[in-house]
Amino acid sequence: MIRRIFLVSTALAIGSVLAACSDSGNKQGAAGSAGAAAQQATPVGVISLTKASFPITTILPGRAEASQIADIRPQVSGIIEEIPFKEGGEVKKGDVLYQIEDAPYLATAAQARAAIAKAEASVPSAQSNFDRYQRLVGSGATQIELETARTNLLQAQAEVESAKAALTAAEIDVDHTKIIAPFDGVIDQTAYNVGNVVAANQTVALTTVRQLDPVYILLTESSTNLLRLREAIRSGEVKGNAGNAAFRLILENGKEYDQKGTLDMSKSVVSETTGTFIIRVRFPNPDHVILPGMYVRATLELGAEVGYALPQLATSRNANGELTAQFVSADGKVETRIFENASPSNNAWLVTEGINHGDQLIVSGLQSISAGMPVKPMPMKINDRGIVVPTEQAASGEAQKPAAK
Repeated sequence: MIRRIFLVSTALAIGSVLAACSDSGNKQGAAGSAGAAAQQATPVGVISLTKASFPITTILPGRAEASQIADIRPQVSGIIEEIPFKEGGEVKKGDVLYQIEDAPYLATAAQARAAIAKAEASVPSAQSNFDRYQRLVGSGATQIELETARTNLLQAQAEVESAKAALTAAEIDVDHTKIIAPFDGVIDQTAYNVGNVVAANQTVALTTVRQLDPVYILLTESSTNLLRLREAIRSGEVKGNAGNAAFRLILENGKEYDQKGTLDMSKSVVSETTGTFIIRVRFPNPDHVILPGMYVRATLELGAEVGYALPQLATSRNANGELTAQFVSADGKVETRIFENASPSNNAWLVTEGINHGDQLIVSGLQSISAGMPVKPMPMKINDRGIVVPTEQAASGEAQKPAAK
């Protein structure tokens, strides 16, 4: 009996200890769960969106070409005596590029001058003879003799004019022995050297001069986008005029060119094979940063529209190709929104629906969050270099300025 009571007492004591341990564990588990919940609020950088008017832009691929190109060919034949230009260097309009031997042409010009003097010497005699027969006609001179004297005078005068024309031609040939640059530009390497014989108007060019300031950029645009833009301008959705559009250039290294371009002309015929048309834009190029053949991207500002600008760094595309962005919901959780209609605006997407004034767009920390996850919003700004920084580090007034690259 005593042993049974001892066993029951021992069991009750062990049960009490286990119950105490269980209560302590439950309290610690609850505290741990609360701590884990608090830690799940991931800090993210956000910007508050404000409705405003933003530019409508499009990015077009393009290729650079010289505004003027001239293949240099000789207009007279002869031996090249001098090549004063530096290959690959800059030349100015009127600079001598090639000097062809001019002695034969100077001799021809001298002969023409002598021919003029000879022809002019016969004119006074012919003139005197004509005047004499004119006085004597009807009283010792026949009409036939008068007409013969008139003819001789006209022939003498014509020989003078012919000799003068020959001199002009000879002097032109002398001038053509100096081959000059037709405009300011950059010159290629020479295909002929000193001592080579060249022929007038030969097929092979001596060299080529290209004018690089200004430079042309040939942009390719689809006819579909052109029709869409015209319809948007006509309906008033987009305010602007494509004819007065401003062009900005993105170079191959990703940097923006510091000169603005203007529309020069565009082809009026759409390509049957590609469905595109060519836009030619004129850009100042004083430092020759842009070279012919270089591939670039041009940003075309077509007009303006009222809406909200979503920086491209804060957006992505889902499996269906739709534009998506992450927002902070009213209960502090990540909310994914899909935008069916969005227009490019510099380095942002311009949307008009699905956003309210003051909505918080998540711009940093996107890699560590997912939809429905609690987050802690941290106010941010996007500076003029496209970098997300805390609000106090950004310059005043840059909240909604699309960052230029």
